[in-house]
Amino acid sequence: MKLFAFTDTHGNKKVISLIIKRIQISNPDIVICAGDLTNFSVGLQKLLNMFEKTNLPLLIIPGNHETNSSLTKACRKTKFAINIHKKIYQINNYLFFGYGLGGFGRKNIELEKLIPKIKKAAERKILILVTHQPPYKTNLDYLKNLSHQGNKSIKKLIKEVKPKLNICGHLHENENKKDKLYSTFIMNPGKDGKLIEI
Repeated sequence: MKLFAFTDTHGNKKVISLIIKRIQISNPDIVICAGDLTNFSVGLQKLLNMFEKTNLPLLIIPGNHETNSSLTKACRKTKFAINIHKKIYQINNYLFFGYGLGGFGRKNIELEKLIPKIKKAAERKILILVTHQPPYKTNLDYLKNLSHQGNKSIKKLIKEVKPKLNICGHLHENENKKDKLYSTFIMNPGKDGKLIEI
């Protein structure tokens, strides 16, 4: 399966137009946005609608610049966009689980409560985890002079459920960085996006 993933475009239409061109050239099976498509939900519906021309499903989560309710409402007005925050989406043997929102919170009890459900659903499946925040203590959450700013609950989920891949964003300083956490490959595809083959 080929995924095209991006994050943190913050309402920049020129950047989004370039992403769409890259999607059309790379011909993925699915598109993934790890949050912050907008700046505080401004123009959310119009920005989301721009992706209709890709003719592909767009799995998206809210970042810290969208609310879950506004994103859900916007997705419902399309035939291609699906908000996967706290939800599992399946394509063949691939499972996508999303968890968005958040800024610099170190723990999320709500997410930890979902771990047993995700673990059971992911048995004998290939799990792709989409989060806005990066997991704690990796190359993707380290900020100079501030140390590690990631989320320990995401790290716990990765340790227990062992997804194949974690796509995340939020910290712009770490866009395009990659790392490995336990057996999971993690990456921040940045605002320009990346084609990923699994």
